[in-house]
Amino acid sequence: MDYKTTLINKDGHFGSFGGRYVPEVLVPIMDDLRDAFFEAVEDERFVADLQKLHRTYTGRPTPLYHCENLSQKLGGAQIFMKNEGLLHTGAHKINHCLGQALIAKRMGKKRVIAETGAGQHGLATATVCAKFGLECTVYMGAKDYARQRPNVFWMEQLGATVIPVSDGDQTLRDAINAALRDLISQPEETHYLLGTVCGPNPYPAMNTYFQKVIGEEIRTQFSDQIGGSPDYLVACVGGGSNALGLFYDFLDDKHVNMIGVEAGGKGIEGHEHAARFQGGSVGVAEGFKSYFLQNEDGQLASTHSISAGLDYAGVGPQIAYLQESKRVKFSYAIDTDVISAYQLLAQTEGIFAAMESSHAVAEVIKLAPGLKKDQSIVFNCSGRGDKDLFIVTKELGDEGFKAFLAEELGEMQKASETA
Repeated sequence: MDYKTTLINKDGHFGSFGGRYVPEVLVPIMDDLRDAFFEAVEDERFVADLQKLHRTYTGRPTPLYHCENLSQKLGGAQIFMKNEGLLHTGAHKINHCLGQALIAKRMGKKRVIAETGAGQHGLATATVCAKFGLECTVYMGAKDYARQRPNVFWMEQLGATVIPVSDGDQTLRDAINAALRDLISQPEETHYLLGTVCGPNPYPAMNTYFQKVIGEEIRTQFSDQIGGSPDYLVACVGGGSNALGLFYDFLDDKHVNMIGVEAGGKGIEGHEHAARFQGGSVGVAEGFKSYFLQNEDGQLASTHSISAGLDYAGVGPQIAYLQESKRVKFSYAIDTDVISAYQLLAQTEGIFAAMESSHAVAEVIKLAPGLKKDQSIVFNCSGRGDKDLFIVTKELGDEGFKAFLAEELGEMQKASETA
């Protein structure tokens, strides 16, 4: 089976998943976007411009790093990390944001809107909008707005308007709904820069195309450093953009095993998780058909994850297809294991991974000891952990840091009252 051709196609269907379920007013908008994208990627000038900006602006290629200390500590397989956290803005999200910004400019759009959970997609969107002179509005669930406040600050410094969404659970799904309402109200002048491989056609295929550079680089880097191909690829899975970026170039290599790691939250026995393949079912929401966590009435269920970027009830349709076809296996990591993985990577390799990426690290910790020393694992460190400072300090109970923050807030309050 040719998985690569299946996952990037104009039709926007991936087996029984995908499609385009949108209000009639958005149909011509999505058609125009689809046509503009597929025309652009056949344009040598467009591709050359994208590659040049990656080299000179975003910081590609990112390194493939051998985690020798972690490998030795765990025993078993050799562990390698694709460090997307070293990209401009700190995560893989800049890959599709840059590509979509170029598409928006090509289409003559003046305004860009986006949704964000962890804030990394919003930050990357605000960054490319600042570079290309595009008006930028970012929707963010009020819960995520509070727990990812540093990224809100940076987005605003870049000139973006960040709007907290107080509907529903105040997380990523509510931000997506708010962005779709905005697009419906101003469809002609606006490009919706959707942040993952979810949504209606052409977003899943388009964002897969812009993210596949991750795996393409790994193929060359691994061959140069080690020879051959990795035995295992591991990535966290929220919507699925970093996972497909890692997996895509190897999908037709049958000997390469792939594992996607969902958010197990506080445990899959209850409802405080975001593991769609553990407790979800097939449905249609937010413009596409896939697996969703749903309640008894068929509405999207509440979710929980220590990582804002994985705190989402749905998964990309290509990911659902890969799960159904058994090309990719899926597991989950609970919050406590994620924190432990975050600490172990930091203390063995001096690298702070984002909470999202630490789900992949948690799986690697389980997987590596059972493999042979001549086998290899590559995991995608899709972002760095700076943004999770407040989440981690809260989880670890750092009283000294809390005291520091209280003192700083007190000084700010005094200054405000004096002014």
